[in-house]
Amino acid sequence: MVLNARARLLTACVALGAVAAVLSGFWPAHAQSVPAGYQPGLGDFMNGLVQPRHAKLGLAGQAGNWPLAAYELKVLHEAFDSTAKAIPKYRNISVPDMIEALIKTPLQETEDAIKAKDAAKFTAAYAKLTTGCDSCHQSAGVRFVVIKPPDHSGFANQDFAPRR
Repeated sequence: MVLNARARLLTACVALGAVAAVLSGFWPAHAQSVPAGYQPGLGDFMNGLVQPRHAKLGLAGQAGNWPLAAYELKVLHEAFDSTAKAIPKYRNISVPDMIEALIKTPLQETEDAIKAKDAAKFTAAYAKLTTGCDSCHQSAGVRFVVIKPPDHSGFANQDFAPRR
């Protein structure tokens, strides 16, 4: 059976979510099949935890769904914290320091915009957050990884519109 691009993306997201759940300890230890000593790389954290949260945050903000945006911002913070703890250094770069320097202020500005329910401020703060992500990629020598605000949802099973 040939899957269309959206179905392949959804399948990949579900698979990444399952891997992230296993690695984060969501499932009990006896159910985990990850080899002892396995350490996911920075890309695993960024693609499996950070990037989907960044996209969902953008989609929630674009839809004006402020409770969902606040939730996605919270879990994006958690994803960055988990990444910094698990991968303290990447190519002689301190991951926690890089996150602090490039992401902390845009995250706070995004939080302020969400609390104010201000779409224009959200758009500006989210753009700064996205620029911070790309600045980190450039500093880490992976400037070919370019993040942008989502222009459509890759999450076919989630509605980002606010509940009425």
